[in-house]
Amino acid sequence: MNKDNLHIKVSLTSNPYEIVIGENSLECLGNELRKIGFKDGLKILVVSNKEVSDHYSECIIKSLIKNKFNPRLLILKAGEEQKNQLSIDLIHDAAYEARLERGSLMIALGGGVIGDMTGFAAATWLRGIHVVQIPTTLLAMVDASIGGKTGINHSKGKNLIGAFHQPKLVLIDPKTLFTLPAREFKAGMAEIIKYGIISDLELFELLEKEDNISDLSRINERLLIEIIKRSAKSKAEIVVKDEKESGVRAFLNYGHTFGHVIENLCGYGKWLHGEAVAMGMVAVGQLALQRGLWEKIDANRQKRLIEKVGLPTKWPGLELESVLSSLQGDKKVKNGKVSFVMPLKIGEVSLFNDISNQEIHECLQNLS
Repeated sequence: MNKDNLHIKVSLTSNPYEIVIGENSLECLGNELRKIGFKDGLKILVVSNKEVSDHYSECIIKSLIKNKFNPRLLILKAGEEQKNQLSIDLIHDAAYEARLERGSLMIALGGGVIGDMTGFAAATWLRGIHVVQIPTTLLAMVDASIGGKTGINHSKGKNLIGAFHQPKLVLIDPKTLFTLPAREFKAGMAEIIKYGIISDLELFELLEKEDNISDLSRINERLLIEIIKRSAKSKAEIVVKDEKESGVRAFLNYGHTFGHVIENLCGYGKWLHGEAVAMGMVAVGQLALQRGLWEKIDANRQKRLIEKVGLPTKWPGLELESVLSSLQGDKKVKNGKVSFVMPLKIGEVSLFNDISNQEIHECLQNLS
């Protein structure tokens, strides 16, 4: 075990687990599974895509075999457009072939799409088996892999089919980011900016002060570890307070309501999730400005930081009626009303469910 690994506890009452962060932590996978009680002969299905598997599956398979586990590898196609029932069927078929039992384990090796699908497949195979998340994108490291939200998309909306299914372990090795396309890294920065807005002013100011946060090759290693740690810790703390999103966990949806509309109407894969969330944060920031909820100086600071990372801040020109229809299909609608997480100041947000269509229309006009 690497003694330099950081350990963040997700202290849920029924399903506690740890987030382990450290260089070369992939090589420690087998040891980490031993630590949480998995035994010799454990049947494991590792799910990944070719782009990630080519770099990292050999390392983790070796670690699993060394620790006397019995792994199999399943390679799926990459991309948000693959996040559907067909992919779940492929995972379930592989689970059947591997004769996975209720005590068996699935491991998600990849970004948010692989993590969401593998988690959902684990939640639904034999009514629920164990899952471990090994995120290899920045977005997945700080958001998707933590908290047990799993699922797939429906033709009418993003993540409409899913389940809460907490992992047994989240293992983060920052070195996997160096094989990540530059566009994917920038997309992940959107979620980090989100944490700054919803709860961590210090993180937001840290990002503002740094000269370069858009090019991974120029980011200080210590800074990279710090922003991953702070973001993962923020997510863990919120999940512990509200595991099933009945209260403060909804704040994690900041930027996502408009973001999901963009992904749905523009076509999955055209905008990366983080790009859509970044645009969604600008949009909801404008909505908050119209209501006088926060100052223009804060809205401008948010927009400048998003632009600094190289993320979009210009609305894609979607028709109002299409936007309103898509919003009504969002999974966060309650009693026919769409909920928006809106900023009050940098570091503080609140939930509103009384936004009128006229306000949304005005918002989109101001963004065009």
